[in-house]
Amino acid sequence: MSILVNSKTRVISQGITGKLGSFATGQMIEYGTKVVAGVTPGKGGTEACGVPVYDSLRDAVARHPAEATITFVPPPFVKEAIFEAMDVGIMLIVCAVEHMPVKDMMIVHQALKGSDTVLLGPNSPGILSAGECSIGYLPGPVYRKGHVGIVSRSGTFSYQVADYVTKAGLGQTTALGLGGDPITGVNFTDILKRFESDKETEAIVLIGEIGRACEEQAAEYIKAHVSKPVVSIIGGRTAPKGKTMGHAGAIITGGKGSYESKAEALKNAGVPVARTPPEVATLVKKALGNR
Repeated sequence: MSILVNSKTRVISQGITGKLGSFATGQMIEYGTKVVAGVTPGKGGTEACGVPVYDSLRDAVARHPAEATITFVPPPFVKEAIFEAMDVGIMLIVCAVEHMPVKDMMIVHQALKGSDTVLLGPNSPGILSAGECSIGYLPGPVYRKGHVGIVSRSGTFSYQVADYVTKAGLGQTTALGLGGDPITGVNFTDILKRFESDKETEAIVLIGEIGRACEEQAAEYIKAHVSKPVVSIIGGRTAPKGKTMGHAGAIITGGKGSYESKAEALKNAGVPVARTPPEVATLVKKALGNR
């Protein structure tokens, strides 16, 4: 099994005719994802990546029902793209762009509280259920079907970890990126809950980074509610104190969000904290009985 997406998931690409949109959509289709249509205002009636393009998501969904969308539109227009997806009943939204205005995301975050819609991002590399569906730009060849769920705040770092998990002969059920902006849609706890309920996921890898307190919150949830083995790694271990690095969300405030505070919280929850990507795979294999 997998979480959130599978081989039947139908996807619409918003901003499909842009440079990133066309490249990523082409990669998604090559992986086997069912991209049924694209959206670019003013380009309705044309074709991109082998699928029809419409002026609005509403027009696209009317002709091509879909469960998911990915948006590559410029940051000032992301809020409208997300709300349009929510209005037409899309259940999964992947926001691949970064630097969405924080004020806009605050409005979206409030709206999501009364909705069943799942939002990954902003600044999410996407989601991939191994061998079934890829929405975003996760490098497909790195992943293979297996029993490890991966949830990450980082994109590139997560690809490294996934590669070592694959080389260890373990493979993945689903891997996804929460997004690196200051405010995002779903959090670690939301995804941990789904992996805990997924019968095929036997172990979970949590990839965090300095800034914010979501790893500490995840540690509390794991301690109380997660029965499956969890292995973690936190990016930013060697970051100089007081230095802002990486994602917009990697900001340490009031002593919270540091590498030390996250590592301590996770260890207190019984979650080993690896120092390198190869060590993640070693710890997962050990947790699963070296199979």
